[in-house]
Amino acid sequence: MPLLGHLSLWLAFLVGLWGAITGFAGGAPPQGRADLQQSARYATFAMFGALVVAVISLEIAIFRHDFSLEYVAAYTSRNLPTFYLWSALYAGQKGSLLFWATVLSLFAALVQAMTSGRHRVYLPYVAAVTCAVATFFITVMLFAANPFERLAFVPLDGRGMNPQLQNPGMVFHPPMLYLGYISITIPFAFAIAALLSKRLDSDWLVAIRKWTLVSWLFLSIGLLIGMWWAYVELGWGGYWAWDPVENAALLPWLVMTAFLHSVMVQEKRGMLKKWNLALIIGAWLLSIFGTFITRSGVISSVHSFTQSSVGYFFLAFLIVTGTASFALYASRLPLLGAEARLESMVSREASFLFNNLLFLGIAFSVLWGTLFPILSELVQGTKVTVGPPFFNQVNIPLGLALLALTGIGPLIAWRRASVPNLQRQFAVPGTVGGFTALILLVAGMRDFYALMAIGLGGFVVGTVAQEFARGARARHRQYGEGYALALGRLIARNRRRYGGYIVHTGIVILFVAFAGMAFKTETEASLRPGESASIKSPYGWTYRLTHLGISQYDALNRQVTAATLEVSRDGKRLGVLTTEKRQHVDGLGRPTFQPSSEVGIRSDLREDLYVVLGGVVNGTEQAVFRFTINPLVWWVWYGGMIVALGGLIVMWPGGAPAAKQSQAGYAVRLVGEDQ
Repeated sequence: MPLLGHLSLWLAFLVGLWGAITGFAGGAPPQGRADLQQSARYATFAMFGALVVAVISLEIAIFRHDFSLEYVAAYTSRNLPTFYLWSALYAGQKGSLLFWATVLSLFAALVQAMTSGRHRVYLPYVAAVTCAVATFFITVMLFAANPFERLAFVPLDGRGMNPQLQNPGMVFHPPMLYLGYISITIPFAFAIAALLSKRLDSDWLVAIRKWTLVSWLFLSIGLLIGMWWAYVELGWGGYWAWDPVENAALLPWLVMTAFLHSVMVQEKRGMLKKWNLALIIGAWLLSIFGTFITRSGVISSVHSFTQSSVGYFFLAFLIVTGTASFALYASRLPLLGAEARLESMVSREASFLFNNLLFLGIAFSVLWGTLFPILSELVQGTKVTVGPPFFNQVNIPLGLALLALTGIGPLIAWRRASVPNLQRQFAVPGTVGGFTALILLVAGMRDFYALMAIGLGGFVVGTVAQEFARGARARHRQYGEGYALALGRLIARNRRRYGGYIVHTGIVILFVAFAGMAFKTETEASLRPGESASIKSPYGWTYRLTHLGISQYDALNRQVTAATLEVSRDGKRLGVLTTEKRQHVDGLGRPTFQPSSEVGIRSDLREDLYVVLGGVVNGTEQAVFRFTINPLVWWVWYGGMIVALGGLIVMWPGGAPAAKQSQAGYAVRLVGEDQ
């Protein structure tokens, strides 16, 4: 099977190279060649088939514990639970490259098979770009990181998977994030196809609409699961630390989100053509940049792979593709003239533009903070670390401004807004936001950023509720539908708009949940059995935690030291909570990796009690604990799920065509209004 997998990689390399050559040649003007176009199309299918064989070969080697393969020996062991054997495919650098190339080839084949007839003019170039990108990944595997590389000897057992990866998040987070990263290549390929073919109207945007939403949705879910995984696994008491690899995943999401907003201006008014093409190219380059950061070893992160020559391949690829893409883009700028101009700074178009500037401002600050340690080391020879204070200081104000625009944008008319209309539109949302902030002030909240986040959240919720209410009332008056039915049909017939409002609701919940971390409290204690420690909640009550004792036992592939605590709140017993230290071992009982922590968490809608066992003292039952109270953490996960739900509604097939949706929604919102 390893030999078959290796041969499959070579076959995929050859057909991928052929697909890139025939795709570019077949689509070249003046007429192109139908035979070469068809050959490029078939090459994408053949490349996908060959890579699937390679994946199956590697998975069989993993499940058979074929430790003659260096990759299998490095990331699995005989006692690794079956649940994690599946995820061993992408646990290491070599396997993740194979996973990436295979998924990209799948997307490339789906595009060739499913794209409608009106957009088939782009497909030769799309095949060429996707084949070229996939071929690059295959080249890296063949010449720098071959997952089928054999060892000079066969060990009795493998090293096993890193304990921090032995979490259910490992099965879901990397694939979701990879799917988001990889699927950005499809919009990028269509953008390059539009530039090469000089078909730069809005038709290419229609062709990529679902793909951009797919990419954005997978990135959103991947980031959310990654936050949850970090929270429950790493034991540091938070879900986002501005880690360089976290940042690398956030960057393309920010740019894709900006694109999903600005593309509506091009569809509605024929503006921002240059901007939208630049955003798509930039998002894809940032996905490659993130891959470079993860695999080059230039940064230190719990997420990154070990340093290797793979980083040089990705750096060269990033420079070459970035230069070529923007050179092509620059050559087509004269063809990208706007069909309309910005008539007023108080208009829907202007709000989308400001929205984009804020997104890119956040993206730039994240990129700069991520690159600064690397640049400082290159220039000064000393690495200057940029920590969370920098990111928070810059991005919290920008994020709050973005939250405000989330509520402002839907209230402003296209082209130009009148003062009477603005007064009517802002009356309810403004009152809701102001009343929310006033209640918090009276209740004693004095943290400025938290107060702003929750007050602006009330403003946005007021905007969303007003939009849904007006649409439902309009249907009720026009069709005599009950309000519940009218609301359901309103969403079903205009999924793009109202699904977007649901996404905005989820974003509000996320901002409010993030604001809760301003009131985080933490303490440490060293306790003998029977001793207690207390920690005060931001809500005013007090938790008391009593150490009951230490137990040690073997479980699956690990040796566990567990501490049990009894938890009470203001004298009322809530139950017991367990936190662990784990030492993982291989199939021969030998320790592997450093000990890891298993956090004890007691959650409710208001806050999490988060307990970490630091260790035991001199082999006794005395233990060192860290106790943390994190307010509103549940709402991070709920808000993320609402964002994902809204994204699914937006991309769900069916409903009215986009242009009709936009016009219908616009008309419903303006019933009885003078604009």
